[in-house]
Amino acid sequence: MAAREPKDLLTMLADRGEEAIQRLSDAPGADRLLGAAQALRDRMDEMQKRLRGIDALEKRVAELEKKVEALSAPSSRKTTSSKPRARKPASGGSS
Repeated sequence: MAAREPKDLLTMLADRGEEAIQRLSDAPGADRLLGAAQALRDRMDEMQKRLRGIDALEKRVAELEKKVEALSAPSSRKTTSSKPRARKPASGGSS
């Protein structure tokens, strides 16, 4: 008898996984299942690409918000007018 080498857990799982995939491919309707899994993978890839684009948009929005905030803040410059403005007399209708 040949001595069997002990297999580690990952090797055993890989072997069992290969067996399971072979059994699935022989099962009726397996092609539809594999097609659905492939379509799901493609959709997930596209969604990940779009989500990466959102990060760039969020960064741009944050920069624009800072610019708007800086432009809308009241200016801290003091006016250098030497005399106050004169008020116009209010018209009272019949005087």
